[in-house]
Amino acid sequence: MSHRNLEELLRASGNPVAMLRNSQIGAYVYPVVPYEFSNWRDEQLAWQKSAVLFDQSHHMVEQYVEGPDAMKLFSHLGGNSFASFPVNRAKQLAPCSYDGYVIGDGILFHLGENRLVFVGRAPAASWIQFHAETGGFKVKTEKDDRSPGNAKGKAVVRRNYRFQIQGPNAARVIEKLHGGPMPEMKFFHMASINIAGRKVRALRHGMAGAPGLEIWGPYEEREDIRAAIVAAGKDFGLKEVGARAYATNTLESGWIPSPLPAVYTGEKLKKYREWLPAASYEGTGSIGGSFNSSNIEDYYMTPYELGYGPFIKFDHDFIGRQALEKMAGRPHRRKVTLAWNADDVLKAWCSMLEPGDPYKYIDLPLSNYTSASYDQLKKAGKAVGVSMFAGYSYNERSMLSLGVVDPDIELGAEIKLLWGEEGGGSKKTTVERHRQIEIRAIVSPVPYAKQARTSYAEGWRTRATV
Repeated sequence: MSHRNLEELLRASGNPVAMLRNSQIGAYVYPVVPYEFSNWRDEQLAWQKSAVLFDQSHHMVEQYVEGPDAMKLFSHLGGNSFASFPVNRAKQLAPCSYDGYVIGDGILFHLGENRLVFVGRAPAASWIQFHAETGGFKVKTEKDDRSPGNAKGKAVVRRNYRFQIQGPNAARVIEKLHGGPMPEMKFFHMASINIAGRKVRALRHGMAGAPGLEIWGPYEEREDIRAAIVAAGKDFGLKEVGARAYATNTLESGWIPSPLPAVYTGEKLKKYREWLPAASYEGTGSIGGSFNSSNIEDYYMTPYELGYGPFIKFDHDFIGRQALEKMAGRPHRRKVTLAWNADDVLKAWCSMLEPGDPYKYIDLPLSNYTSASYDQLKKAGKAVGVSMFAGYSYNERSMLSLGVVDPDIELGAEIKLLWGEEGGGSKKTTVERHRQIEIRAIVSPVPYAKQARTSYAEGWRTRATV
């Protein structure tokens, strides 16, 4: 029996945790972009040592909103202050549920008067679309969905290409492209630069820590712009980064990309669940890891836990405000980097060469095997948090993960991460029969890479743990 929407699917499933833990969606795919351009080790090195070109043209949704109530809509959805958000600015947007839990996040660009675009993963984009279409706002909205994971031989076309030029040599690459000094731009401000005879819009960004730009323009110009960037970067060690290494950058820079969207419970969200298709991200995604609760709300995250606390301003009314005001004065779990013990990692890998069930496979360089990862963290046998995004950094020569820990867990503390799922593993297609293993980990700052930690703007991916 087919289900029309997420609400019907959840009723039929009995328990959303069981549904998501056994999802058959498979691994999260970064589509279209080649797996590697050179090799993922050199590609990782380049964002700390020289320069990189990230191709972000395919894995994110672009949700356009235009009309006289465009700013009113986003002010209604976002805990950020919109008292001053002029054209040619951008900001991180992490809308929350009525109970104050994060639905998703991404970047909101103020493109022109009453014209904005949200760029990010599906959960937040769908939340924006729902309110634009049903909330009585005087706006029009248009979605340019992410490219399919399997194009089945069909041509893939997006509205825009979206590139980032990042790394310590990024400014030199940009100056060569632009034909002069890079325009003065503050963090998350926008301007235009010249590339291959075209005027290209640019956002001052810093995904790899050093100053860099995110640029975008008509998709049909994509290959000309790419070729110009690659040619300009040849003398500065620029590497194109493939899909295999791309997401591991966040292990060094400190953004947790995919917490579970907090939409599966709550009477106020019922209309939204009835609007969301059964085949939506929320209906087909997966959760996994050693943390396993039968209560789906135990997987929800607050903005304070994810490092978005500095963005929340109670100078306007927005969805979730009352709940967040109650949370604001309390102690919060906080975001940290976890540096895994090398001997324990080697023990897990060596089990692949031994008879019997191995420990859960640790893939390289990205080790996530589920849409939203939750692995138990313990200290002296007591639960102290969860690890949520894991992989290997060739720059740091370490397995790293991002997670949240209790407020009394200090930097430098050694804790234990339980890797793998109980009972030999769930029915997810990405899970082989395996054993669990405890991996020691050192609680470390966010961002982990010193270059990122000392160069990001205050509050961005948070310096709260430095």
